[in-house]
Amino acid sequence: MADIFQGKLVRLRGLCPADAEFFHAWNRNTDMARAVDWIWPPRSLEAERLWLEKAVSERPTDDNYNLGIENAQGELVGSITSHDCDRRTGCFSYGVAIRDEYQRRGYAREAILLLLRWFFEELRYQKVTVDVYSFNEASLRLHDSLGFVREGRIRRTVYTGGRHFDQIIFGMTAEEFAERYPQPPRVVDTEE
Repeated sequence: MADIFQGKLVRLRGLCPADAEFFHAWNRNTDMARAVDWIWPPRSLEAERLWLEKAVSERPTDDNYNLGIENAQGELVGSITSHDCDRRTGCFSYGVAIRDEYQRRGYAREAILLLLRWFFEELRYQKVTVDVYSFNEASLRLHDSLGFVREGRIRRTVYTGGRHFDQIIFGMTAEEFAERYPQPPRVVDTEE
């Protein structure tokens, strides 16, 4: 049985309260925080547990999902979130982050492709837009290699580490995705 959330390297899964220690340790990495958002004040492990309990008990709204990225060994290696989802226009965005010790193994790449296939082929979205900070060279290279189009640059909109940086806007349409990542024909046996 095929699983749209399972690739060769990773599986996307829902988060659970047991993931609190993972996020608590991860959120103390200021380089990671800076690359994906901004540096938040320290939170307690209990605050992480409460955040996760609330997050997993509420039904996601407007196709905004917070998913864990698990490798083939069952280890939680990162997360991917969809946000700014607009079903009327068919546009959405996402953020992806992989813990330092699991980077450069193809996990982010495969997680992104799994999420895009789901949004384009199952949820009927037609365009994804992603913002990457200009100092995040690894993410810039990743999105270029995935075939995203650099659609623009918003100058000096990010402030971190005592400096201003640009925000690079990437985009990909459903047609561009389908052309670059065709799905092999599926044979469905309807006989019982």
